[in-house]
Amino acid sequence: MNNLTKMKINKQAHEVFEAFVDPAKIGNFWFSSSSGRWEAGKTITLRYDEYDAEVVVKITEIKTNEKIVFEDEDGHTTTITLKEEHPSTTIIEVNEDGFDENDVERLIDNKEGWVYMLSCLKAYVECGISTLRASLVK
Repeated sequence: MNNLTKMKINKQAHEVFEAFVDPAKIGNFWFSSSSGRWEAGKTITLRYDEYDAEVVVKITEIKTNEKIVFEDEDGHTTTITLKEEHPSTTIIEVNEDGFDENDVERLIDNKEGWVYMLSCLKAYVECGISTLRASLVK
């Protein structure tokens, strides 16, 4: 089972890509911090200070301004694809693969998380708003 989420971001693909791979930027919309710049072959530790949690991911593929692929500790593979429609519009697609088809609740929670992260990304890169992340309440 996979989970596919898409959103239009009114910025160039380069700006959207850098928000993910630059550790100084990722904390403005997703994790509190990233242990380094995302590059193929690197293992990155992502931290959520608000939840006292860490996630370790292995970056398996990077195509500058086009694609980021990483694997997490649960054996899931996430592919983030950026498609620039116009010079100032990018369609971002997040596809996470590896779900148990019987774990519907986890799949729904995951979808909610990707929609929320992409909404925070949109607010950050389009408007400079960096206070939305880590505000989703269950």
